[in-house]
Amino acid sequence: MQQFTESVVEEATLAWLESLGYAVLHGPDIAVGMPAAERGDPNYRDVVIEGRLRQALACLNPALPAEALEDAYRKLTRADVPTPVKIARELVETVKKNVTIDWTLRDNVRAQLRVIVKRILRKYGYPPDKQEQATLTVLEQAEVLSQEWAIA
Repeated sequence: MQQFTESVVEEATLAWLESLGYAVLHGPDIAVGMPAAERGDPNYRDVVIEGRLRQALACLNPALPAEALEDAYRKLTRADVPTPVKIARELVETVKKNVTIDWTLRDNVRAQLRVIVKRILRKYGYPPDKQEQATLTVLEQAEVLSQEWAIA
């Protein structure tokens, strides 16, 4: 009986994926500099595999013209696009710095926090029609978290 190892599972998985129609390529075949290479950086710092992203966009939107697919690709790969985690981190840090012990009871402090949250959302291009609900959500979460912040 063959031992159940990682290699056995890997080979079985690759065979199954190949039977479903997926192309299976191995490391040396797709290494930088090889004809089937998917990455250009020999140190594997490529975050986006360009060919795969372009294929996925075309698969998701088969009726779109090439220029629209190219535009979608450019928008997805812009380096200056903020990530949700970056926005959330700035919101948490800013709210944490601005809460006081009695902030939930004082309307002026709550109003100030609302303005701060809305500024951050605007800064990152958050949709204006969704800013009010997002602000309420952030303040509700801050109420729960501020109890933990006070203990820490």
